[in-house]
This record gives sequence, C-alpha cells and structure tokens, in this order.
Amino acid sequence: MPQVIGVPKETAAGEKRVATVPEVVEKLVKLGFKVSVESGAGDAANCSDDSYRTTGAQIVDGAAKLWAESDIVFKVCVPTAEEVGLMHEGQTLITFIWPAQNPELMQQLAARKVTVLAIDALPRMLSRAQKMDALTSQAGVAGYRAVIEAANAFGRFFNGQITAAGKVQPAKVFIAGAGVAGLAAIGTAASLGAIVRANDTRAEVADQVVSLGGEFVKVDYEEEGSGGGGYAKVMSEGFLQAQREMYAKQAREVDIIITTALIPGKPAPRLITAEMVQSMKPGSVIVDMAAERGGNCELTEPGKSVVKHGVTIVGYTDLASRLAKQSSTLYATNLFRLSEELCKTKDGVINVNMDDDAIRGLTVIKEGAITWPPPALKLPAPPAAKPAAMPKAPKHGEASAPASATRTAVMFGIAALAFWFVGANAPAAFLGHFTVFVLAVFVGYMVVWNVTPALHTPLMSVTNAISSIIAIGALVQIAPPIMGGAVARPEAWIHWLAWVGIALTAVNMFGGFAVTQRMLEMFRK
Repeated sequence: MPQVIGVPKETAAGEKRVATVPEVVEKLVKLGFKVSVESGAGDAANCSDDSYRTTGAQIVDGAAKLWAESDIVFKVCVPTAEEVGLMHEGQTLITFIWPAQNPELMQQLAARKVTVLAIDALPRMLSRAQKMDALTSQAGVAGYRAVIEAANAFGRFFNGQITAAGKVQPAKVFIAGAGVAGLAAIGTAASLGAIVRANDTRAEVADQVVSLGGEFVKVDYEEEGSGGGGYAKVMSEGFLQAQREMYAKQAREVDIIITTALIPGKPAPRLITAEMVQSMKPGSVIVDMAAERGGNCELTEPGKSVVKHGVTIVGYTDLASRLAKQSSTLYATNLFRLSEELCKTKDGVINVNMDDDAIRGLTVIKEGAITWPPPALKLPAPPAAKPAAMPKAPKHGEASAPASATRTAVMFGIAALAFWFVGANAPAAFLGHFTVFVLAVFVGYMVVWNVTPALHTPLMSVTNAISSIIAIGALVQIAPPIMGGAVARPEAWIHWLAWVGIALTAVNMFGGFAVTQRMLEMFRK
C-alpha cells in the first residue's frame, strides 16, 4: 500500500514555514504517495487548505490525528518533546535534527523505534546531493532577507544618486563570511547599488565575491581556512588577531555589516567587539545572521533588534521564515528530491538504502538504532598525473641535439633555388605578382601563427571579410574595359563566373563581420 506523508503545523514560536507546498504535493502524489496536511499548516506561508485539497492532499484536523495516521512525517523545525511523544514505531521522520547539538533528542527518538533522516546531515560534498541540500536553499533565502532587514533599518538609499537636492553617497556594506548566505547577501546588496566588500577565511571564494559585484578584502596573514563540507575551520590565534584588525578598520569605514560566520558544532565566533560597534558611524546597522548560535557580534541579542551606541544590531533568528512562501517552496522541493531518491520505484513506498552514501549520511536513526555519525565517505581518488614523456635516446651515430638550424637553412636554400628558377623562366609581369603572393603567404602565416588559439575564430572571420577584396577583381571582369574606342566584351563564361565570385565573396564578407560581432558580444556585459 502507498505510504502516507504527513505535514504537521510547525509549533516553534514565530515559525511561518511549512514542510511542503501545494505545487510539490502534486509531484508527491505522482510518486505514489498519499499526502495529509494538518489544517492551517500553510496559512502563514500563503498556502491555504483549499489549495492543498486541489492538488490531491487530505486535510486533517489536529496534530495528534495527523501523526497517528502518517507513515512519513515532513517537518521544518526540530521536533518538540510533545511531538516526539506522538510518534509511533516504524514511522519515518524527515526534518532538521542537528544530532551533535541534540543528544537527548536523539535518545528520545531512538526510544520510539523510529527512523529519522536529518536533512542537516546531508553529505554536501556529493554533487548529486545538491538538489536535496536544504541548508543551502534556506541559507540563500536568509542572506537575501538579511540585506532587506539592513535596508529597512538603515533608512537611506543603498545606491548613490544625484538629485536636485544634492548628491547621495552609496552605502558601504561589509559582509563577513562568503558562504551561501554571504554570497546571497553580496549579490543582493550589489544589485541595490551599494559598495560591497566581503571577507572569508577561504581564499578560494574570492573569485565568487568579485563575480557578484563585491570586493574581496584579504586578511594580511597567510593561512588556509577551508574546513570541508562548505564550512570554514577554526583559525590560529595569529590569523584571528590580523582578522580583528581588519574588521576594526572596516567597522570605522562602512555603514552596514552583515555577519554569517559559523563553525559546525561550535558557538558562533565573535568577530565584532563592543569597541568596534562604538567606532561605527551613528545610524549604522549590523545584521548578525549567526544570532541563533550566540552571534558574531558581542552586543547581539538573539531574536531582537536593538540599538546600542547609535548602531542598530539586528539579531533575528528567523530570517528564512520571514520569507515563508519562498523558503517553504525551496524546502519542499529539497524534500521532494529526497523522496525521489527514497522511492525510485514510484510506488509510494520508501526504501532507506544504507548502501547509498547520500541516504546513509542523512540517516541518523534507523528503526530505533542510532546510526550517527556515519562512516567517512569514500571519495574517488584524484586521477593520477600522467608521467612526463621520457626523451628518446639518440640512435647510434645520431646527433643528440636537434638539427633545427641546419634544416631551416636547407629549406630556405631550396626555396631560393625554386624562386630563382621561376624568375629566370617566367615573364616579368608574372614575377611581380608571384613575389607579392609569396610575401603575403609568409606575412599571413607569421601573423596567424603568433595569435593565441582562443582568438582564431574572430581573427579568421575578420581576415575572411578583408580578403573579400577579390570582389573588386570580379567587378573588373563584369565591367568591360574600353580599348581603342571599342568595348571589349569578356567571354560569357568569364562574365558569369565573375557574378558567382561576387555572390560568394558577399557571403564571405558579411558573414565574416557577423561572426566577429557575435564573438565580441560574448566578452561584453
């Protein structure tokens, strides 16, 4: 029988998201599942009960009935003790769990003999797991919303303007951390016209910052900061000191600071001190996206927006929930992609395959047995470098050095002999044309040979267009010359051959410039 997916109403304070939306319900039904949604579960995300009904979902009154009738439960937030008490043996729960931070919850869930898939435990280094990566989708929404909250608290334009009332300077935004949330914030702030700067311990993200319109601010200290899984690692004290000096300088210069720095399993690192806040200009804004884990700013109050030393410090912990419709849609899509992996037979029955690296990483409890942490992933070994080609040993009696100079001299000698032979036997008029031809071939060869291969297409298209000077010769053949007062008519086959030449060279000419124009457009923004 098809299994029932239950979607309860989130009970966390202020949570507006819902684990699935009507558009995704229709797709889940096509996979063979039955879908039940608690009445009012999607109201805060603009998903009415009627919209769920029209896509094939059943509306259930009350959380207790929904949990009792569901084989699989989709949730957003970590389940509460009351919700754990509603679970029954054999049930499957898919939600955020954070197993390292919630050991007591893990024991409570294991005691219910259920299977739990923690969407936050997805092995993010697997490329095929990206479609199920809810951390990334929610972080992107949060990064966008952080800029909107900053703009709301800032009270000025982000972009510079020149008006009749005077010139408005663009806002300066500094973003600490260029992960998914940070990159989303960079792109949003830059699109609003702000001058954006960003920093990250991972040097490899510098190009991504620049590509989104920001400036990468480097710490004057050499140390690699990649920690795996898309996160940064804990840095040395020397690096942290240099980083603090850089942050202090940015705090004095910029109008808005957005912090996103998190390290898995640890409190958020303190990046912005009280002294830095005091040094900021009055009316400045700090949006601390790490407020839920203690905050990157020393003066952050989680869940609140406060003003200290004339600086507004936004410590909201529900940034993604403040765009409930968008974040719910993305999260629902992540869970649908996971459902596709769990139900490849499309018969409405999931198979938690522990031999699948992605599913194994997600599964923190299997039928009451705690399976977290998962074994280390066996990543494919990098391809072996090709051995350098060994130089061939010279044969007996063969010179070891290449005789390039001798070969070149012989070739030029043969060419000079051939040229002399032609000059001694050919008419004078032919010799002049032949000399121009040889020089043109030599010059053309040298010009093209020294051009990088990446430019061969536009180069050849231009040279094709220029070489269409041959059309002039065809026109001369069509327009007969006047000789001794009489018009010398060319032979018919020459006349028509000239027309064909003009047609072909016209295609060559206009086509060459058209290709060149298209190639140049590729390099323009």
